[in-house]
Amino acid sequence: MKILQTPARFYPYTGGVENYTYNLSRELVKLGHEVSVICANEPKSDIKEIDGIKLKKLDFIGKIANTNITPTLPFSILNEDFDILHTHLPTPWSADWSAVVSFVKKKPLVLTYHNDIVGDGTASYIAKGYNLTALKFILKRASKIIITHSNYIEFSPYLKEYKENIEIVPVGVDVARFNPVETEVNGTIFFLSLLDEFHRYKGLDHLLDALKLVKMEILRVKLKVGGGGKLLHYYREKAASLGLEDNVEFLGYISEERIPEHYANCNLFVLPSISASQEGFGIVLLEALASGIPVVSTDIVGMAEDIEKYNTGIVVKPGDTKALADAIVRIMQDKKEAERMGERGRKLVKERYTWEKVCKDMEDIYNGVLDE
Repeated sequence: MKILQTPARFYPYTGGVENYTYNLSRELVKLGHEVSVICANEPKSDIKEIDGIKLKKLDFIGKIANTNITPTLPFSILNEDFDILHTHLPTPWSADWSAVVSFVKKKPLVLTYHNDIVGDGTASYIAKGYNLTALKFILKRASKIIITHSNYIEFSPYLKEYKENIEIVPVGVDVARFNPVETEVNGTIFFLSLLDEFHRYKGLDHLLDALKLVKMEILRVKLKVGGGGKLLHYYREKAASLGLEDNVEFLGYISEERIPEHYANCNLFVLPSISASQEGFGIVLLEALASGIPVVSTDIVGMAEDIEKYNTGIVVKPGDTKALADAIVRIMQDKKEAERMGERGRKLVKERYTWEKVCKDMEDIYNGVLDE
């Protein structure tokens, strides 16, 4: 079948939705489908095709709420030949026009609802207005709404009335790219995220606060923070104000090629997300587990239930600094159990979270939509 994906951005942009769209599209191509992507040209690139995925990158005139405004998007989608249109939220511009064009062309729309659209201050009123109007059109228009974990129906106030149209398909991980490597590092924690105002919900503030407590037990603990963004300077200053200059290393932007080595060269990965409405599945947790690394996260991420069920790390409440610190210390001080957690995590993702399995589930949904 011919599948058109419309994320706000795509490769080589680094982010959860971009990662998801790229890996899903790549696996669909392997199954023999034609996959095209229309998105904003950020970062600027002349790439027209990658791994069999056809790319059309559009100029944009700015951003609103982390969404690129691409004036030619509706015409580009209209001119595309496709059987299925697969779009994504929380990037409304691309999702809005995808819904409109799918209606005009009478083609099925599949929506992956990664998380709610929210905002701070004035942006919160804009988000609320959008969620009460345009969002409803997209949700009603979608033939299927994909969420990555079942709890999100309860977390989101907008999905409950669409339960009959919702399918649960988890995120996947490339178990060949992320795999265990023997390392000599000791006392090293890894955190990976974009460091901007739209990703404060990832909880780096709380991790830095917790690290100050961890340092009382593990003097030479080292936190490596991967990712760049407008708040990098803010986090540097916060680390310094907590007396953690020697304990925190800000790595800046990490290329896709080098991300696996940073997982391999740590003892623990931490994702202390604090917002259930903004955090989706937690792809980075899958990448860490595939690398044989134990994890600490909060109970709002999609992986939380399996982390606890299969004992691949520790789950704490969002914003509980002491519990976060205690969890980090517990794993870092019990190397044998940390190793067992890593082994269980690797086994878990190989059995349940490969992109091959995720893609097959999505293919079944596409076929079902086309048969309606």
